[in-house]
Amino acid sequence: MTVATAEAGEFTFDDLSVVMGTYNEEEAVGTVLSDIERVTDGRAEVVCVDGSTDRTAEIAREHGARVIEQEPRGYGVAVRAALLAAQRPVVVTTDCDDTYPMSRLGDFLAQIEKGYDVVSGDRLYHGADAMPALNRAGNCAFALLASALLGERVHDVTTGMRAYRREVIEKIEWTENTGLSAELLVRPVARGYDVREVPIEYRERTGETKLDPFQGGAAIVTSILTVGLQERLR
Repeated sequence: MTVATAEAGEFTFDDLSVVMGTYNEEEAVGTVLSDIERVTDGRAEVVCVDGSTDRTAEIAREHGARVIEQEPRGYGVAVRAALLAAQRPVVVTTDCDDTYPMSRLGDFLAQIEKGYDVVSGDRLYHGADAMPALNRAGNCAFALLASALLGERVHDVTTGMRAYRREVIEKIEWTENTGLSAELLVRPVARGYDVREVPIEYRERTGETKLDPFQGGAAIVTSILTVGLQERLR
């Protein structure tokens, strides 16, 4: 992976947007937003694109997040809208189920400051014991498939925690829905952006999952194949 766009530059939490799609996560969203506020001293912009029928949006606003409400149309639609709504130079994606370590925001920002275009959290490096075994096996398979298409090894293509220079987000047209998490890694790698995967801890989610593992898995495989082949033919 080669440096394609960026030079090293000094960033602080004032330059950071943390974005997420939210759907009926009232059990966890307050914890996630409190962690972001604590770690960044309240300096990061937080954007939630929400289609909930519970108190998720209300709780997010109470924590100072900018909430964009939309009809539920799937993971990728919400996350793409959140990414494009971010206004700071560095954008971090996360999920709102308290599985990802917001304590690592500073580490991700530091890697972008070093010159990386994308920093991707690798949940599988430490074993991801909190992840259901079926999901863990599927994520390993997704990574092998993406690696074969890209011609270089990637380790976790469906992680929800990544940092991007905003210009990367703006220069690529994102097309996938359920498979957006994979597309968000595959396209930057294929286009020569400087991408670094870093090990992160992964916790058991708070609340019930909304994604059927078999339907979701099939959609992700389709996305990896579609995006991978599109990029090879560019």
